[in-house]
Amino acid sequence: MERNPRAASSAAVTLRPITPDDAPFLYRVYASTREEELAVIDWTPDQKAAFLKMQFDAQHAYYQQHYAGAAFQVILVDGEPAGRLYLARLPEELRIVDIALLPAYRGAGIDTRLIREVLAEAAGAGKVVRIHVEQYNPARRLYERLGFVPVGEFGIYIHMECRPDAAAQA
Repeated sequence: MERNPRAASSAAVTLRPITPDDAPFLYRVYASTREEELAVIDWTPDQKAAFLKMQFDAQHAYYQQHYAGAAFQVILVDGEPAGRLYLARLPEELRIVDIALLPAYRGAGIDTRLIREVLAEAAGAGKVVRIHVEQYNPARRLYERLGFVPVGEFGIYIHMECRPDAAAQA
């Protein structure tokens, strides 16, 4: 279904736990986040699909193993699957393990709304929120607008956090 992303900003945004049946959808979300990167690589569509599937499977297994007990959720917009939000509620922090939307839903403020909800939850509990982002990912600007600051680097990733006092101002 073709959507007007700006119209999605007033849509009903809800979350539900992922299920094994969501694997094809979650793969689509993941693959959509790598489209620009792979567009410049001289591989056949089959090679790109095989690479994406391998990377998705590895990432999914890593998240399930290293963040056991996290909330792995599908983002629903007006009841339609639109993305994923993986959130680990750890003793001293809330960690946004991953947040991603299909292209038709990007730029509509959905991710901002969800991150603000996480920030509010963390502020109420007196916890910091942490996230990591690739250095050149445009989402970094969103995180900075919401009060996240860089606290370290690990390879291609920047580790960012938002303290409860900064979250209250976001």
